[in-house]
Amino acid sequence: MIPQPSISSHANPIERAGLVRDSLPEGGLFAEKSWRISPEAFPLSKREVKTLVRLGPILLKFQQAADLIYRRSRKGSLPGWIAEYLNRGKPESLLEMSLGSPVAEAVPRVIRPDLILIENGFTASELDSVPGGIGLTAWLSQAYSTITPQAEIVGGADGMFSGFSSIFKKDAADILVSEEAGNYRPEMEWFSERLEGDFQVADAETYKPGSRDVYRFFELFDLPNVRGGAAAGEAAAAGAIDVTSPFKPWLEEKMWSALFWSHPLKEVWRRELRDGNWRRLREIFPMSWIVDPAEVPHHAVIPGLGIQHFSEMKQFSQAERDLVLKLSGFNERAWGSRSVTIGSDASQVEWGEAVDEALANFDAAPFVLQRFHNGRLVEHPWLNPETGEIEVMEGRVRLCPYYFVGARDWEVRLGGVLATICPSDKKILHGMSDAILVPCRLEA
Repeated sequence: MIPQPSISSHANPIERAGLVRDSLPEGGLFAEKSWRISPEAFPLSKREVKTLVRLGPILLKFQQAADLIYRRSRKGSLPGWIAEYLNRGKPESLLEMSLGSPVAEAVPRVIRPDLILIENGFTASELDSVPGGIGLTAWLSQAYSTITPQAEIVGGADGMFSGFSSIFKKDAADILVSEEAGNYRPEMEWFSERLEGDFQVADAETYKPGSRDVYRFFELFDLPNVRGGAAAGEAAAAGAIDVTSPFKPWLEEKMWSALFWSHPLKEVWRRELRDGNWRRLREIFPMSWIVDPAEVPHHAVIPGLGIQHFSEMKQFSQAERDLVLKLSGFNERAWGSRSVTIGSDASQVEWGEAVDEALANFDAAPFVLQRFHNGRLVEHPWLNPETGEIEVMEGRVRLCPYYFVGARDWEVRLGGVLATICPSDKKILHGMSDAILVPCRLEA
């Protein structure tokens, strides 16, 4: 690691925030993106940190169970409708790529849930296995460990570096970044230069695989435009190299939250996860549905909604629309909150149009419906660059814990936790110029 300058923990808040701002790598970490700088990390209680540490291994079991359920559905030992949902819109050649040996049982070795901090814990809006923010969280963890050495940063100053290194069997790998993910290239270049070993960022479009393992930083829907990435996937399928996350588009669907709540699969999940883990995930995963335009029998209703067809949602009152609609995956609009509609925040016309779009796109790009849980309100300081003063912002928090699964020992390591604190009037919580981005610390 490159040593950081020592900064006194007794610096006042304005000085601390200024030191964070001034230590930002030249050129930044994201292309054309900025955020509000805070003088301190976001505090989590001992109980919350303990919950996050325990969640990592459970999410790994969930990914393994989801992969097994899909493969069993393909083979016929579980109902075929499961795979039919997950296969929609995807080329068969891609689906076949990772079904054979030696990657048949491979699962992502970087797991990052998006957790909304609510009054009684967390709710998971989605699970990302090709996440951005790795380099940013590593830099933030180091920076705040330096300016406030008395604070216990979750994961420590170097947790993101050691965690990421652990997902490879060798101390070397190529990090393939596509043009589509180009905004994240600066953070991955900064990050790779500080990893112990030989890690290089390469263009996914022109990459030629050799004997080096690969970290995939591109979406599988973009594969026709990423010929080098496709070649890496073929090399992995042949057993020549190791690629993570594996070329398994079914694992990158948000509809797994709906399949997790599916009554016909209840006992399958309980058996594969074990009862305690299953119950814990029921507390975190919001009630979800796949927006399927099929009619239900006249004597039945869609569980939890009390309707017989999703088109009836268009008539829901605003009070009934504590719901979120979003693309499930394998689509250029399925990341970055591009397809998200929050029912309670939309007009009746906007909500109706979103429901119609979801129903019309079912065959090629299914949508998922989730219960919306409003984040709890917090207050956090930030440095206003226009006044040079510390102000306090009321906001809601999205937590992004980064879990790394060791390639040698399968140990799940919590490398760090990124907190995105958004103004309280924002419903969609994600990185934005008026959000505060900080690492998390253990509350004193």
